[in-house]
Amino acid sequence: MIDRRLVSNFDWLLLALVLALGACGVANLYSAASSFHGAGTPVFLKQTYWFGLGLGVMIAVAMVGPQRLTTIAYPLYGLVVVLLIAVLFWGKVIGGSQRWLVLGPVVLQPSELARLAVVLVLAAYFQRRDQAEPYRLHQLFAPLGLALVPALLILKEPDLGTCLLVLIVATSVILVNGVKLRDLAIAGGGLILVLPVAWRFMKDYQKRRIFSFLDPESDPLGSAYHLIQSKIAVGSGQFTGKGFMAGTQTQLHFLPEQHTDFAFSVLAEEWGFIGAMLLLLLMAGLIYRGLSTAYRTKDRQGLLIVVGATAMIFWPAIINVGMVLGLFPVVGIPLPFISYGGSSLITTMAALGLIQGVAMRRFVFHNRR
Repeated sequence: MIDRRLVSNFDWLLLALVLALGACGVANLYSAASSFHGAGTPVFLKQTYWFGLGLGVMIAVAMVGPQRLTTIAYPLYGLVVVLLIAVLFWGKVIGGSQRWLVLGPVVLQPSELARLAVVLVLAAYFQRRDQAEPYRLHQLFAPLGLALVPALLILKEPDLGTCLLVLIVATSVILVNGVKLRDLAIAGGGLILVLPVAWRFMKDYQKRRIFSFLDPESDPLGSAYHLIQSKIAVGSGQFTGKGFMAGTQTQLHFLPEQHTDFAFSVLAEEWGFIGAMLLLLLMAGLIYRGLSTAYRTKDRQGLLIVVGATAMIFWPAIINVGMVLGLFPVVGIPLPFISYGGSSLITTMAALGLIQGVAMRRFVFHNRR
């Protein structure tokens, strides 16, 4: 029997924001992929199917409850690590990257699931080791290790963007627990010292993207082409946009990856500054609901879960929008709801299910152990 308090505490505004963003994503993909020709299900229709499945996942996760899911956090984490290892041996190669597993009719991207698994396993870890004092650096080696294992496997694919995203989301969860400023400064200094070493292990195309970010005119027809075309599309939208399905950069295929990484450029060209700001306001509202739930939750585990789930939406949105505007180097991070991708959308909806689940149970106190 379902506790009536769960229904009465259901965050309907969160659901309304999700539905609005889902509709924006499907409509934008209809335009972005309208000029694609070939057999098969249209991209916008596939996204509709994934969104419908995602709604089911969101509700299921919310009803099961995040606290119950953390009891299987370590087995889930282990399964994701196994899937990431399997990708390196049997993964499908697309565009020079080996990121996908073909499981019958389903193509799965385990790197997307890694973000969710890391949030749950860190919440379970810190719940068992709750302490009043801020953490010291040596006390964070274990949780950092839990994040590094999947991150390094993802980097091997190679997928630098998702690797960084896993680490950033994990860092958000870790910082909520409190870290001594001295130790935080030491960690930051150590990270700066490691950067030259990391540069040596980066792929040539990744280095070219960074150089192109610093000087886009150095290779306008090569590594900087994506960035230049994206900025042209966004700028040409001006204040009110060119109109639905009337964007020249999109319809004439000047804009690469227009239905995935650069889907926001399509929206900005067609709907202009007004449309882009309305979308960002919807996204900001979703993030605000997450932070509001984190503020009101009554137990530490719920706080960590909601912060991690909110970070899974906040950071991809910031990085993707910054990327298409030329504020960040080009990395393969999709914009939640707007970019096409089944694995990414399902993972995002599962994260929202975690937020909804905590919001529905915020009247419950959980004993700390």
